[in-house]
Amino acid sequence: MLTRTLVPQSAARLIQDMIKAGELKAGEKIPSQRDFSVRLGISRASLREALLTLETLGLLKTEAGRGTFVAGNRPSATNAMAPWRYADSYSVFDVFQTRILLEGSIAGLAAGRLTGSQLQAMEQATRTMEECWASGDLLTNVEADLEFHGIVASACSNAMLRALYQTVREQLTETQRQPIPITEPSRMQASVAEHRAIIAALRSNDVDRAKFEMETHVRNTARCAGLFP
Repeated sequence: MLTRTLVPQSAARLIQDMIKAGELKAGEKIPSQRDFSVRLGISRASLREALLTLETLGLLKTEAGRGTFVAGNRPSATNAMAPWRYADSYSVFDVFQTRILLEGSIAGLAAGRLTGSQLQAMEQATRTMEECWASGDLLTNVEADLEFHGIVASACSNAMLRALYQTVREQLTETQRQPIPITEPSRMQASVAEHRAIIAALRSNDVDRAKFEMETHVRNTARCAGLFP
């Protein structure tokens, strides 16, 4: 039985662990949502959210009329990205474009405002990203990425921008997951290096450089997804 706190995330982690352990094998069809939700002790709504997260990360794939299958636990440049979840509202291009504008401004306004402990937390999140990518723990890799960007947003001096960031956080989060299935090791290494460049700019209180480094990082992530906003 999973705890009620962050149930979809906990369920996604449990399913990822089942895949890594070979309990769910590549190419195997997962149980029906009714049976699987009972097995995990969660609601079908929470299970659906967990499955969507794992599909975006490339660990599962849904085939129309057939069901959901295990894709494996290691992304590859030969894989394809999952369908964009928010297509009825915004294109993934629009969201990446918004990220460049919003997060670049936020980073600039956060320069000089981060505490030593916040900068240390960002460094730890970056190390976690690197380590979890190497071990195949894609969920923690992305969670560490989200923590990194969230810390920057929390230090922004503009309260409205902080609120706006939280308002669109779900869509922003999805663009951080979306490219994972086609991310090559070299791109992840570059992303980690970009995080460290952002930290250095923030630590030196360089507003223009912090803005530039964040915009560059988000733009490069978009390019990984085949987009050029």
